[in-house]
Amino acid sequence: MNFDQLVERLESVFDEAVVSGTDDELFACGYLRGHFDLVVAQLEMSGETEPDKVMPALREAVYKTRHELSPADQAHINSVLDKLALKATSGGAA
Repeated sequence: MNFDQLVERLESVFDEAVVSGTDDELFACGYLRGHFDLVVAQLEMSGETEPDKVMPALREAVYKTRHELSPADQAHINSVLDKLALKATSGGAA
C-alpha cells in the first residue's frame, strides 16, 4: 500500500464516525482529523511519503497537544488512534 492509499484508508475511519459514531467518537475524530490533515500535508511537503511515517507522526502531534484535553477526551482520542493504527497495519475494518 502506498502513502495515498493509506491516507484514503485512514480517512474512511473519520467518514464512518460521521455516519455511525457516538458523540464521543465524533468529537475524537473531529479533533484527530485536524491533526491528521496537518501531518499528511507536512509529510507530503517534506517528501517523506512513506506509509509507515503517518501513524508515528500523528501520535506525536497528538502527544504534543495532550495538555489541551481532559483525561476522558484523551481516552476517546486514544481509542480512535488505536482504530486508525489497526486500519493502517491490517487494513481491517475499524
